[in-house]
Amino acid sequence: SSIYPQVDFFFKPGELFAFIDWLNFLEPVTSGKYNNAGENLDFRACAYIPIIQGCNNFCSYCVVPYRRGRERSRPAQDIIIEAEELAARGVREVTLLGQNVNAYGKDLNARNDLSDLLSILNEIKGLYRIRFLTNHPKDMSPRLVKSIASLDKVCHHICIPLQSGNDNILKAMNRHYTLDQYRALIGRIREEITDVALGTDIIVGFPDESEEQYLCTYQAIEEIRFDTVHVAAYSPRVEAAAFNKFQDSVPAEIKMQRLLKIEKLQKGISDAINQNLVGTEMEILVEGVKNGKWYGRTYSDKLTFLQSSDNLLGQLVEVGINKATPWALQGNQVLLVYK
Repeated sequence: SSIYPQVDFFFKPGELFAFIDWLNFLEPVTSGKYNNAGENLDFRACAYIPIIQGCNNFCSYCVVPYRRGRERSRPAQDIIIEAEELAARGVREVTLLGQNVNAYGKDLNARNDLSDLLSILNEIKGLYRIRFLTNHPKDMSPRLVKSIASLDKVCHHICIPLQSGNDNILKAMNRHYTLDQYRALIGRIREEITDVALGTDIIVGFPDESEEQYLCTYQAIEEIRFDTVHVAAYSPRVEAAAFNKFQDSVPAEIKMQRLLKIEKLQKGISDAINQNLVGTEMEILVEGVKNGKWYGRTYSDKLTFLQSSDNLLGQLVEVGINKATPWALQGNQVLLVYK
């Protein structure tokens, strides 16, 4: 390509087998090196399983429906087989992936939804934990919330993008909910799952966002008190509806000011939430070593570091938390947990 001369081939999202065919072309298939993708991977405690591609929501800032197409769910049996194979190899946690993961199954003839899939995966021997992302508020059904609450392997951590705390901006974003509807959803989740940890995504500087509209978002974060907030400054995408409909009118320096103010606010909230965990014991699934310490995540997705001379990779460990920052916990091993 004259535009990207350094690129030899393009593969569309999900074209894993086209990529494998290309590798086999470079190194003949008789070597067997690429025939069973994944079989020779080094051991890992956690793995990702794509369960749905594409999106039907057409948020005005987003190009996913144009690039990845409409929602297409994988057959449940394919996902179950993959999860069973991963568990047999020693994977202890799977994260189910999709651009709109909680819309899973709506396009399948069997109409098995994400709740049904979680129930089946919850029974797989050797699998300790199940996570899923990314969610859309309008598809977070009461049935799904009850499933998260009742299934012991499904982690009590949910990321539900708010994007904006102002109804007019939400409407311009084509998000299909109001702040009050979002608040009500969070209330239902916290009522059903009392120890839930919540994350969200925020966009600041959407076209024509006024200071007052931005403050609605700031105040919503203050009020709801998420465990984590991922904030980004609006950036126009050529194929997205907002690119043609709105001027990118908020100056870059204003976007950055708004972004940094939210990051500062959330740092304080995250720190307060994590400090409350000091002195408690939490179950950690150990994922690896970083800077001489074992690390893993709690059931509620808190990154945690601990020191031990034992090989803890892939183990569930009860950890006494003795230090916290806004971003991570530190602790000492109390005991190994066997399931």
